[in-house]
Amino acid sequence: MRRAEKAARIHEILERLYPDPPVPLDHRDPFTLLVAVLLSAQTTDARVNKVTPALFERAPTPAALAALPEAEILSLIRTCGLAPAKARNLSRLGALLVERHGGEVPADLAALEDLPGVGHKTASVVMAQAFGVPAFPVDTHIHRCAARWGLSNGSSVERTERDLKALFPEEAWNDLHLQIIYFGREHCPALYHDLAGCPICSWAATKKRIADEAAANRALRNRSRSKRSP
Repeated sequence: MRRAEKAARIHEILERLYPDPPVPLDHRDPFTLLVAVLLSAQTTDARVNKVTPALFERAPTPAALAALPEAEILSLIRTCGLAPAKARNLSRLGALLVERHGGEVPADLAALEDLPGVGHKTASVVMAQAFGVPAFPVDTHIHRCAARWGLSNGSSVERTERDLKALFPEEAWNDLHLQIIYFGREHCPALYHDLAGCPICSWAATKKRIADEAAANRALRNRSRSKRSP
């Protein structure tokens, strides 16, 4: 099966499973989405959603965030991974949004990437989900699934993004970004995944990939058993 045919079939499956995928991070505007996505690095969305209500109560706008002491920001996000660095970035982020952009989140990819703590993936998520601009942010779930399905070679997230953009229609990118994330979480985990029983991997992955991951899973289980043995 050619990649384009495979991509079309995968698109149909994801549309059926997730016809209207919600943004998993709680937010109410581009600013709160930007902050939530920044916080989500090395942290689960569930953890971010527990942290942000108190943060957004104290800092609902860039100006309010800029006025908040860094130590207080840190106390509010302490349970998130990399909290000290994120607190520093959020403090600078609020100030720069006020100084450079009049207290608004810019609807421009390059301007977003120039903000502290905002990489290409974070900027792409904001462009897609806050402003409706077609983008294909690649997180770990998308990178993993694209490699398993043979849609990209898995060499880098940049390569995966280019390959997926070439395979899927632009108007579908924003939903597909979310659909693949949900599929990765619910059906296609990183470890102990049975590719042969997966709704997509079972036919999209190569026989070698299925066999290799099955062997890797057996090795992981054997190591786990040996550690538990007296």
